[in-house]
Amino acid sequence: MNSRYTLCFVCSLVVVSIFASVGNAQADSQVCPGIYCGKTLLENKTYTQCGACPRGYISDESSICQPCDDVPSFYDWLYLSFMVLASIVLHWFFIDWFSNRQNIVLFYISALVECVGSALLTLVMVEPVGTLSVRSCHTQRLSDWYTMLYNPHPGYTSTLYCTQEAVYPLYTMVFMYYAVSLCLMLLFRPLLSNRLCKNKGAASIYAALYFIPILVVVHAVGAGLIYYAFPYIVIVASVLTNAVYFAQRDIQNVRQIVSSKRNILILCGHWIVHAFGIIAITGLKEPLVHGPLLSLTPTPAIFYLLTVKFTEPSKFQGGH
Repeated sequence: MNSRYTLCFVCSLVVVSIFASVGNAQADSQVCPGIYCGKTLLENKTYTQCGACPRGYISDESSICQPCDDVPSFYDWLYLSFMVLASIVLHWFFIDWFSNRQNIVLFYISALVECVGSALLTLVMVEPVGTLSVRSCHTQRLSDWYTMLYNPHPGYTSTLYCTQEAVYPLYTMVFMYYAVSLCLMLLFRPLLSNRLCKNKGAASIYAALYFIPILVVVHAVGAGLIYYAFPYIVIVASVLTNAVYFAQRDIQNVRQIVSSKRNILILCGHWIVHAFGIIAITGLKEPLVHGPLLSLTPTPAIFYLLTVKFTEPSKFQGGH
């Protein structure tokens, strides 16, 4: 009898252990609710409860948090370059607006070195640390930039918070860049302004203290929209600012452009920005087709010079 009881007890333990292992396996294989919720593999070979993946990880189709091992695409690099380019252009605009013409080149060079140096330092600080390479998660949709809006509500009774950086590290890299750029500017630009330019560039420094926080807020709120729209923003801004500058300087022919080095430099800057926008839109996916499109870079300036004579207000007034 005792042997029978012992055998039954052993069999029951085996059955219970089998059901427990099956239950654990089903729990581990269960897909988490929501788009971005996932489970992290622990050292004891078990998984955590569904939640946000650690930074640098993204959930796969099985809701398992996988490390971000992708390489940023060409479009991603163009996006990061756009953020750097935007800050450089704003620095140069306010330097041109406030600074003394005699020392303006020094401030141009200082702003360029600050921004480029900040970009390189940012690359060094992200994973893998100490190199100029970047380990990233592939951006698939607009919602990847706004994971906080997609926290699931299981049973509509509670909220499962799975907010994370699904576009790692494109979102935080820009914040890091702005922080480093601000530090470098405050470290070098005041010395340049005080020692070499007799404090002539203080106004442009104060302007940067305003527009850099504004850029931070704009990025925090609209990073995803900017990511998908920046090529068109560049094209439109290039065309509009080119027309505004020509109109402000009353430039109506090529002779007026080449008569001033400043006009030539600003026009070349517009062409570079316009070419950047064309590259961003096409991605140069087909170089033989998209490459020749770069020849359209001078088109806005040429169109303005050809049509400006038809918009002279005095001619319309004379007609009355």
